[in-house]
Amino acid sequence: MSAEFKWQVRVYYEDTDAGSVVFYANYLRYMERARTEWLRSFGFEHEQLINEHNLIFAVKNVTIDYKKPGRLDDLLTVTSTLLNHRGASITFQQFIKNEKGELLTQAEVKVACLNATTLKASPMPEALLMELANDH
Repeated sequence: MSAEFKWQVRVYYEDTDAGSVVFYANYLRYMERARTEWLRSFGFEHEQLINEHNLIFAVKNVTIDYKKPGRLDDLLTVTSTLLNHRGASITFQQFIKNEKGELLTQAEVKVACLNATTLKASPMPEALLMELANDH
């Protein structure tokens, strides 16, 4: 199991429904942002991957379980852990907890690396694979 990557996000009014709880789809947005920051922590940014390698990442599969609601003004922590990686895919376990440490949502997310032009599976850059191997 690899090291955990943690990223925090505040729940704003725009993130909530009429009951001041986080709208269910926004948990996926928070997880996406955390994965982006995880990638950035290795020195890779999406724009760089597109410009230098013609690569993008796309979610292939998500299994998500909603446990408790997040609420307006909560400070949430999104934890991302690399479960495994192959040449053209990465699988994460992600958790979202509130400031009390209560589990709100958990998911397993498989992300595919794609050629930005053809949208077909494409291997990740060797430098990124080396970083993943060192972290895993």
